[in-house]
Amino acid sequence: MEQVIISTSKTENGFSASCELLPGWIVAFTGNFSDFVSYVHESIDFYVDCAKMDHDTYPSVFDNDYELLFKMDIQSLLYCYDKILTRAALSRMTGINQRQLGHYICGRSKPRKPQSERIVNALHELGKELQSITA
Repeated sequence: MEQVIISTSKTENGFSASCELLPGWIVAFTGNFSDFVSYVHESIDFYVDCAKMDHDTYPSVFDNDYELLFKMDIQSLLYCYDKILTRAALSRMTGINQRQLGHYICGRSKPRKPQSERIVNALHELGKELQSITA
């Protein structure tokens, strides 16, 4: 299964997306991230269906099974999980002050590369821990 990278950013009320494989394709969605993911799938299907009807070219990856990978900037990532993980928990996981995390989430400041890596690595570690749990 091929992977398609979707560049994702936070908007004032939701998320926006673009994909290098689909020139001119940009979507914006108001709402939560899981609904946004569904909307992106529907939008890509619509794009491909229109291209087929108009006999336009489109990337062949969309003719087979493919997986969407959402590449987020740090603000989008933190915003997405802000309602799931408390800032205190995220602070303990990353070693970054809660107030500073709040600035990143609201877009008042952007983390330097080392802080971005600490945030992403902490979330990956949490994911690994959760995957190792069996019931």
